Amino acid sequence: MRRYGKNTDEDDIRSRPNRKGNRPRTHIRPKHEDAVEGMVVTVDRGRLTCLVDDRIVMAMKARELGRKAAVVGDRVAIVGDMTGKKDSLARIVRIGERKSVLRRTADDDDPYERVIVANADQLAIVTALADPEPRPRLIDRCLVAAFDAGLEPLLVMTKSDLASPDKLLELYGHLDIPHVVTSREELESGAAVGRVREQIDGRITAFVGHSGVGKTTLVNSLVPEDRRRLTGHVNAVTGRGRHTTTSALALPLAGDAGWVVDTPGLRSFGLHHVDPSRVIQAFPDLEPGTEGCPRACSHDEPDCALDEWVAQGHADPARLYSLRRLLSTRERKEGD
Repeated sequence: MRRYGKNTDEDDIRSRPNRKGNRPRTHIRPKHEDAVEGMVVTVDRGRLTCLVDDRIVMAMKARELGRKAAVVGDRVAIVGDMTGKKDSLARIVRIGERKSVLRRTADDDDPYERVIVANADQLAIVTALADPEPRPRLIDRCLVAAFDAGLEPLLVMTKSDLASPDKLLELYGHLDIPHVVTSREELESGAAVGRVREQIDGRITAFVGHSGVGKTTLVNSLVPEDRRRLTGHVNAVTGRGRHTTTSALALPLAGDAGWVVDTPGLRSFGLHHVDPSRVIQAFPDLEPGTEGCPRACSHDEPDCALDEWVAQGHADPARLYSLRRLLSTRERKEGD
């Protein structure tokens, strides 16, 4: 080790250049005024497929975004190679403000939130009436997540040729949820498309449901093949021969009448992220009655003011029952 004495001149000391470069750090970020707006239609292993005007552009998230991640449905600002040619890659430099975010957790005790879709207007909950049997607890959980995210729910019941929808309609009738009932034949022939389109035109609708209920079949019927081709070459990124709903995929309806988002088949729908106090907002006829509730009322305790509110005739008792069933969903396992 070289030592310097008291007579050492400054010329004897060799200064080492900054190995990381001499450019000073700055917190000023580029404005990217030339950025083009696009919409994220699917995400796979860090690569984002975006629709820009009428072409597909592959992009990666810019480093300056840090931990902020773009998800399906996000409106984003993109710079770089916008040709959409094979092997081209652009960068997402900004993520627009979201008007809604649909989230779920893997389980009720899992603190990690998974964003399913951003900027959706509606959540279509697809359930079979038989084969497989309906799972009301899963439906309840999807409803709670929809209400928490500010999305309008839509209940789509399939395979009505195997079982009657009456039981489910009775269970959810007091929630005033719009619904569509379809048979297997209508689903496969596309005869049910018109009734479903009436409910989703002009909106961004996320479709959820567990495997085997006919969700993807319905989505394929709603979106003509030429529209599906717009996002068809996501297969070049995933390496799969076709989209198998392992990641969410946004597809444009014909006539620019809205979007459908096909999501992966659900095995569970954790609600760790949901604030139960927001669920009451989906019951405008009951919400005024909570003014007399004690602080932090669970709306299912002896001092809850909603019992008196209903007793005075301000709301249907069945509505209060529905609210309490949904609120208790977060405390129950889906199979209970």
